[in-house]
Order: sequence, then C-alpha cells, then structure tokens
Amino acid sequence: MLPPMLTEAVCLLLLVSLSKAQTTYTISPTRPCSNISLILNKAPVGVSFEFFAFPGWQGLESTETCLGNLGVLSGALPPVRIGGTTQDRALYDPRLKQAVNYSVASPLDAPASLTYGPSYFNLASHYGGNVTFGLNRRLAQLNNSILAAEKAINTIPSLYALELGNEPDLYGASSPIAQKEGGGKWTPVQDANSQVHWQASVSKASGRTQLIQAGVRLQPQNGWSVAQLAPVEVSSDSLSYVRSFGEHSYPQSACGGSATHLNTLMSHSGIVSYTKQYRSEAAVAHSAGKPYFLSETNSATCGGGGISSTFGAALWVVDYVLQAMVNGVQALNFHHGTLGNSPYDWWGALLDSSTNKWTNYTFAPYYGAVFVSAALAGGSRVASLDDGTSSYAVYAVYDKKGAPMRLVLYNSDYYDGTSSKRPTHTFTIKGLKGAVAPGPVTAVRLTSHAATDKVEAGQNPSVAGLQFNNVTCRAQGRPALESVKVQDGTAQIEVKASEAVLVELASGLTDWSGFGRL
Repeated sequence: MLPPMLTEAVCLLLLVSLSKAQTTYTISPTRPCSNISLILNKAPVGVSFEFFAFPGWQGLESTETCLGNLGVLSGALPPVRIGGTTQDRALYDPRLKQAVNYSVASPLDAPASLTYGPSYFNLASHYGGNVTFGLNRRLAQLNNSILAAEKAINTIPSLYALELGNEPDLYGASSPIAQKEGGGKWTPVQDANSQVHWQASVSKASGRTQLIQAGVRLQPQNGWSVAQLAPVEVSSDSLSYVRSFGEHSYPQSACGGSATHLNTLMSHSGIVSYTKQYRSEAAVAHSAGKPYFLSETNSATCGGGGISSTFGAALWVVDYVLQAMVNGVQALNFHHGTLGNSPYDWWGALLDSSTNKWTNYTFAPYYGAVFVSAALAGGSRVASLDDGTSSYAVYAVYDKKGAPMRLVLYNSDYYDGTSSKRPTHTFTIKGLKGAVAPGPVTAVRLTSHAATDKVEAGQNPSVAGLQFNNVTCRAQGRPALESVKVQDGTAQIEVKASEAVLVELASGLTDWSGFGRL
C-alpha cells in the first residue's frame, strides 16, 4: 500500500493576506500535515506522444535533448507514454517493413486507419525512461493486440505498462468492441468488463502480471472514472494484472470551435478548483494499492486552440503539476499530437503554407516543464501553502528528512502586455530562521514580457535566464541567479503578474550553470 496523504503531526501556520499587493506566509521547519503530496516520483513530469506521429517525433533532433534536459534536472528521464486517438485505429502487422503505414490528404491530418510493424517498437527500445505503450481495443481484435503486446514486452527494455484502448467513452454503441462485447451498447460498466477481460487475456498470453495501466478519460458526471472502474477490477480479481491507474484530463476544449480562455487556464484559484477532482480518484487507486497517473493531459483538447503555445500555458504547467501532486497524482504525461497541428506541444515544427517549409521551435510551455522539474528535483514531498482562493500560489518542496528545500511562488494575475505598467505582488515568507543557513538565498525566474507571448512569434520567455534553441533544444545563455535577503527569518520576493519564482532554501540544489552547458 502507498503511504497516506496525511502523516505529519505539525501543521503549517498560514497567515491571512495583508493587502492585494502583499501576502504573508509562515513556513514550518517540518512538513505540514495537509495539502501535501505522496512521496514524489523521481521524474513526475512526463510526455505522451500521439501513436501515429511517434516516428515523426523520434525523427526530430530536439526530441532527445528536450527529454534529456528534463532528465538532467530530475535525475531520471521523464516517463513517456505512446498512445492517443490513433492507437485505437492502429493494427500491428509483423510483416510491415516500415515503422508505420497510413495515408492522409495533408501532413497536418491524422489518419483514419494505420498499420505499424516491428521497427515501430525499435524506436522506443533505446529510451532509458519508463515507457507506457498503447494498444488498440476499439476494433475488437484481441489477438492482434496480444501479438503487439508480446512484441512490446520483448523489444522495449524499459516498458512500464500497456494501455488497452485510449478513451473508451468515445467508442460509442456502433464501435466494433461495443458490437462484439457490449451487445450493441456501450457504458462505463460494459467498458470496465471489457477492460477486465482484455487485461486477463493479454497478461496470460504474455505470462506477465502487473502489466496493465487501466483507466479512462475522467468524466465523473457521465460515470467514467477510476472510482467506477476500480471496484470492477477488485470484484473480478483482476488487480494482479494492473500495475497502475491512468486517466486523461484536459481543463479546456478547443474541439468543434469551442472557445478557450488563457486567463481562466492560468488562474491559480481555477487550477485549484479543477484539480480537486483528482483527490478522490487517487484515493480509490491508492486504496487498491496502485499508483495514480494522468496518463494523458494538457491544456485543451483538440490541440489547444490559440492559448496552448503561450507563456501563460507555461505558467499553467507549473501550477497544474504542483496542484495535481498535492491531490494525489504521482506523474503526468503531457500529450504531443500531430506534428505541426498541435499547439500544446512543448517542442516541434510548424509548416509555413506559403513556402511549404517546416520551421522548428521549442515552444513556451516547455519552459514551464523545465521550471517545475527543477522545483521538484530531489524532493520527497510538495505542499501547497496558500488557501487556493486567490491569484497567488506558494508551494514548498520538502526533502526526505522533512525539511523545506525550495519554494515556488506564482502570481497568476493575468497580464497581456497592453498596459504600460505591469502589476507586482510581494510574497513575504516568514519562519526561515530555522529552515535556511544564515545569509541570502538564491532565486530564479520563469518570465516573459506577457502571458500571451509565443516563441513562434519571436517572443521568447526565459527560465533562470536561459532560453532553448529551436532546433536542438539545447540551453543557451548565462544563468540569471538572484540573491534574496533573509532578515530575522523573513524574506520578501516580488513576483510580477504572470510570472513565477523558484527560491532555493539550501545551497547546491540546482546547478543551472551546468544545465546551461548541455
């Protein structure tokens, strides 16, 4: 069983806001007893790749370095999940010479059907981090998925788990799986029974237990949830086949012309409200003795519309990851879709329709991934220190001994650059006398001109003063480290609207200069 959420006897004292321009927090020298994560995974910030596009992602020069940068910060390569909508359109062909075979009218389209061959698995076989591999269930071809499962097990040394189907809530009554196993109907209960059947069949054929990542797209209002799925797993005695539970979740939608809103996305109180739903789901998974992941997530469905490549989305990544951790999520895989047609990607390429040429970019959200990976690196727990009702967030990362090692300060006030005066908020942190050595502490910023900035528009953010090459994803520049005065155990840090600051409470925690030489 996993450790409980609440284990500490000493609670944090949170002081009320003094004014709109300043808030005061008192940090305890030991871990608080509430709003705190489980023990952190070594690399909790991961990536998901759309199934048909995975070979294209592997062909980018930047992919290895972008993942490697996060690995340098975390001390372990980020987890990778290969799946998405097209995994449920894909069939394995052991005779196929190329990695993947499909036909589309435009390189920006996703295929309606595809096949993949043995060399597809080879693309994932050299990755040193955990790999979760998605298999087709919608087409109801169990033997084909068993064949692919056996190939994945034998080819990918770092295989963590297999996912059987992508988002079963989208299958519908007319899907082959519903016709074959659901009697022409498809509900969460029928899906759960199907998952259990497939888990046993794939696992027994492979001679493996603890092989499957079970889950759904989280829609508790419609019955799709781990809370609904897990009891079926328990009653059917299928938990031995399940290694973890993973759900898909997106706070906004860009599908069908739906409007997206950046100020809402990056709002701290909004993020707190949205991520609360994970707590009960995580509790169910943990009570079954299994980890709970967001196996596919990002800012908005259908690629994210006009908001997902902005600097505001980078800030959202930071707050969303930390708040998810506090609510029991143990790792998140941020989805990367069709190359050139998926605005929420962290890196990739865009096609200029006038010249028909591709241009590579390392997009703004990647800076948030770097920042939050650095914040969590080497930590044991992360706690939320504010009450979640304002624009201002304070997190503390604690080491294995329960001492605070870093703070994350986030000002989610929306700044779009149209005002000549950018508001600033002062965070006053007390209680540092017993938490840090005498003298100043070091801070770095995640910053840009405005929340609306986009790298592809020539508006480059920075993290710790560094930027990332658009072609190679290598860090560029000299680290910008700030010295923060601590007087009588109190420090004051100014954070601009739409900006975040990472405060190191101990020396030698993040080697930004070494990272800059990657």
